[in-house]
Amino acid sequence: MSNVHDAQILISICTYNEKENIQRLLPMIREVLPAAHIMVVDDNSPDGTAQVVRDLSQTDQHIELFLRLNKEGLGAAQLASFRKACESSFDYLINMDADFSHHPRYLPSLITAMGTADVVIGSRYVPGGGVQGWPRSRRLMSFLVNLYSRTLLGIKARDTSGAYRCYRLETLRQVPLDQVRSRGYAFQEEILFRLVRAGARVVEVPILFEDRQHGQSKINWKVALVALWDMFCVATERLSRQPVKQEISTQAE
Repeated sequence: MSNVHDAQILISICTYNEKENIQRLLPMIREVLPAAHIMVVDDNSPDGTAQVVRDLSQTDQHIELFLRLNKEGLGAAQLASFRKACESSFDYLINMDADFSHHPRYLPSLITAMGTADVVIGSRYVPGGGVQGWPRSRRLMSFLVNLYSRTLLGIKARDTSGAYRCYRLETLRQVPLDQVRSRGYAFQEEILFRLVRAGARVVEVPILFEDRQHGQSKINWKVALVALWDMFCVATERLSRQPVKQEISTQAE
């Protein structure tokens, strides 16, 4: 594409009990990206998240609710959104969280970096990036998960678990999504692994990740251990294939 700012953009936000956050987030995204289409993938939240999205869509035709009847995990929700995105005519898919840990102010930098990338990661662990509001235990968990995934999966990106990303859908369509096994938090690492294996160019841009102010985090050590096991299972594919040359770079603020 000659100009990334002419791209047709789909923003996917997976939610479960994010009513308070989503009603603030969607108008902020609209201020930053007036023409983007926003798809909220909700796993039938009991707190009324879906109804908030329905109400907002009454006055904004580019807000869409994708309601799933069962809570099957974050990875399953994101995989469903990826499948729907790949069937669409959009150019880019942006994935972000609903809890403001992925602030909308970084959306323009993710899109701009797509000029030289197939995947742009909003990275906590490149110069200029960082984390705010995490206890030491959460910082340690994130460090260990990233170290483990980089080592086991052979991914050179510094933030392999970061979910704030922009994908070039032309490239994502080349990934066989029916082979993706992770249904939990290892989805981020697995989809990045498969994209890198497909030759995707990866760029990391710095973001400040701010811990949620409203609602409850779904991440704990049990969830992390399940993710580590899922990554181990995915890594067995790496042993049976030739290594690939990775094109990964960092863009400063």
